[in-house]
Amino acid sequence: MADHWEHRCVISGIGISPIGRRTGTPGLTLTEQAAREAISDAGLTPADIDGITTVGETPLEDVVGALGLEPKWTGQGGTARGGSMSGVHNACRAAADGAARHVLVYRSVAMLGGAVVDSEAARPRRREPSAGDELATDLGDMGELIAYHAYSATNWLGMHARRHMHLYGTRKEHLGWIALNARRNAARNPRAIYQDPMTMDDYLGARLISDPLGLFDCDVPVDGACAFVVSTADYAPDMPKPAVRVDAAARAGGPGGWIYRPDYPKMASIDAARELWSRSALRPGDLDFAELYDGFSFLTLAWLEALGICAEGESGPYVDGGERIALDGELPLNTYGGQLSAGRMHGHWVLHEACTQLRGDAGPRQVDRHDVAVISTGGGPIATCMVLTT
Repeated sequence: MADHWEHRCVISGIGISPIGRRTGTPGLTLTEQAAREAISDAGLTPADIDGITTVGETPLEDVVGALGLEPKWTGQGGTARGGSMSGVHNACRAAADGAARHVLVYRSVAMLGGAVVDSEAARPRRREPSAGDELATDLGDMGELIAYHAYSATNWLGMHARRHMHLYGTRKEHLGWIALNARRNAARNPRAIYQDPMTMDDYLGARLISDPLGLFDCDVPVDGACAFVVSTADYAPDMPKPAVRVDAAARAGGPGGWIYRPDYPKMASIDAARELWSRSALRPGDLDFAELYDGFSFLTLAWLEALGICAEGESGPYVDGGERIALDGELPLNTYGGQLSAGRMHGHWVLHEACTQLRGDAGPRQVDRHDVAVISTGGGPIATCMVLTT
């Protein structure tokens, strides 16, 4: 490997705002709360931050102004290659390459009719496309999908799930174990939106959204923000908390769109995972826990296969019964409750939770083995994944 750049950066700080539904809290307020927490967690002050990036809705210049930052490096990542976690990937690369010593990266989300815009300065602005954005708008298959009234990712991933069922015998109950495991873990997370117990009968009885996906196969919209500080690796000895190290990082996106991959129903997760393991000396058997994207339950099954945690077509049996993926199981999965129960943070909560677990700070949901983790985000034609260690 010519350049294992990931080893030249660490995740030094993490922060998360209060999470809620239709809170009315401005996105900038949520972002500032998460950012200040992440900066303090890293043992820094805003004056130490010399880089900032996001793929979020809250404009960079607003956050810079609110925090009083003077960054020498800024980045606004497109989602075409890697998806919503591209900002974290870009921050890691910036620190690793010496473009900045401490990079703040954030993501804010808001429900429709949820977080409010409280000033003209906070209103979303049109930005110029970033490099790679053309892939997000020229996937080649959107016309066909819209023509057949497949308007949302629920429709598109419903087709993936149904094809997987046809090819491998995957059952609706297998999707259910992803949702039930998430709810079980969310009960130990005071920030999670849905914490009440859920049974398989509850899951199977929920209304259908887009065959075979039902209500509990879909993530929970929320208002909230996550933020992280990515620092150069030489800062690790001075950190007040254990450094989270990036063993390997990878992203993929674009070719094949949603439906034109020759290996359909596989997705870009296959390509990202292949690159990930090519950059790491670790292997799936070394993982202590996994925080895998669950914007829809089927995506978690797809990531289990893509990452080689189980064989192709065997993700359903792998999660069947829920014991293997429980907090005390062979590979604890989505330990914070996932997007299915805790709330949809566009994948950033997986990183926050992974760092929390790796540090041993997860309280009643803390897993026993927590030295090596894998995280993933994205579905369809976009994917990002990382192996993280202590």
